[in-house]
Amino acid sequence: MKDQKLILVTGGAGFIGSNLCKRLAKDGHKVISLDNYFTGSRENHVKGVEYREGHTKDVEKHVPETPDLIYHLGEYSRLEKSFEDVEQVWDLNQYGTFAVLEFTRRRGAKLVYAGSSTKFSDGGLGRDQSPYAWSKASMSELVRNYGDWFGINYAITYFYNVYGPNERAGAMGTVNAIFKEQYKRGLPLGVVAPGTQVRIFTHVHDIVDGLVVVGARGTGDGYGIGSTEDAYSILELARLFGREVIMLPERQGNRMQAAIDCSKTRALGWAPRRSLKDDIAGFVKHTKPEPPPECRVLVFTTTFYPVSGPAEDALCELMRQVPDVHFDIITAVHTKEALGVPCIVANGTVYRVGFGNRFDKFLLPILGIREALRLANKHKYLFSWSIMASYGTLPALAVRRGKLIPLLVTLADQDLSWYERLFLRLILSQTDQVHTSTPEQGRELVSLEKRMRARKSFGAGDSFANQIRFAYAAILRKRNAT
Repeated sequence: MKDQKLILVTGGAGFIGSNLCKRLAKDGHKVISLDNYFTGSRENHVKGVEYREGHTKDVEKHVPETPDLIYHLGEYSRLEKSFEDVEQVWDLNQYGTFAVLEFTRRRGAKLVYAGSSTKFSDGGLGRDQSPYAWSKASMSELVRNYGDWFGINYAITYFYNVYGPNERAGAMGTVNAIFKEQYKRGLPLGVVAPGTQVRIFTHVHDIVDGLVVVGARGTGDGYGIGSTEDAYSILELARLFGREVIMLPERQGNRMQAAIDCSKTRALGWAPRRSLKDDIAGFVKHTKPEPPPECRVLVFTTTFYPVSGPAEDALCELMRQVPDVHFDIITAVHTKEALGVPCIVANGTVYRVGFGNRFDKFLLPILGIREALRLANKHKYLFSWSIMASYGTLPALAVRRGKLIPLLVTLADQDLSWYERLFLRLILSQTDQVHTSTPEQGRELVSLEKRMRARKSFGAGDSFANQIRFAYAAILRKRNAT
């Protein structure tokens, strides 16, 4: 092919990257994908693309060739979750993008960088509202400076809430994909308060069309790729699905307004051609929802009110903020005073095991299994949740195996002895998701590389588990900051 190019796509196994690779291969180009599979999937591989596994900071090692064009999509890309993943944000974005820029400079290639539209939101304040937004904004500035300092040929694009084939739900998912998963599972749609926050939605095929024209003819900064006709609040988006809505607590970094300027991209002949409303209508028409589980969560915690600490108090506060979800809490008695004490929150029921002394926590793994299985036979839970990842995790694992209830484990800001770390390393590999409160905890339990690989799907409870966990983590952060 006369115009065939060698093109490198970082993040080529991800949502947008896989669709771009498919288009480029179809157009006859030789395409190399470099992906560490943090969020990418081998299920997204397409014929005609060469896939190489590795971190972008090692791009020189993995790509000895000299590409004509580089699409850099392989960065951390979730806003609210970036508060928990600061270490990964820095590792993937700062270290990775610097290496890609150096690679571009040495090879003399053209770079198309996928910036984030968050820096334009809320009158420009959006760039500092989260680690993700700041990181992406600073990297787009670094790309621009590399153009000035070293004369690299570059173009910076900005995406707007992408949806379409290969989108995913879960902790790293898009809001549209999360709503689709909840619809398929027969669940109400979880809308983060206040619900009036506006997003601009763009089909991934329109994004790919824009990337291709910018790669061919774009130069410099400011190439917005978004559909001005598809601006919706999150509540309006949920109503397009026609299902019940549950309001969830507000999240830190949740921008309220969106800004868009696609004039430079339109000047190259690009225009969006797909409609969000049509996409959702087609999805609803061809999707038969599953029988829904109850809006109910099974919780395991070593202690609970009146014997409680920051983690348990944060759980109570979370329960008050999500009154439409019921929490069944299995815990140890611990003291005589706790016997017969009801849950202090209306949407919770406490099931205590033990005899009222400090040794009850050792009985929780044994007696808690019986109580958990009894409840699991009675109710169809969204997911189960072990707070503080201690003795309650063992009965939670038993329920996970016996009743196939997905398991979330969270660790509060707690010091871990050597034997606790050993215990946790043994059991955490059996859970569906593990989330620590601090990077130090994560490093003690599992390496960053392994954490990045260990993301699993919750299945039916995936989206709600992550939405609940986000809210819980925000409450803990706020409490620790005061």
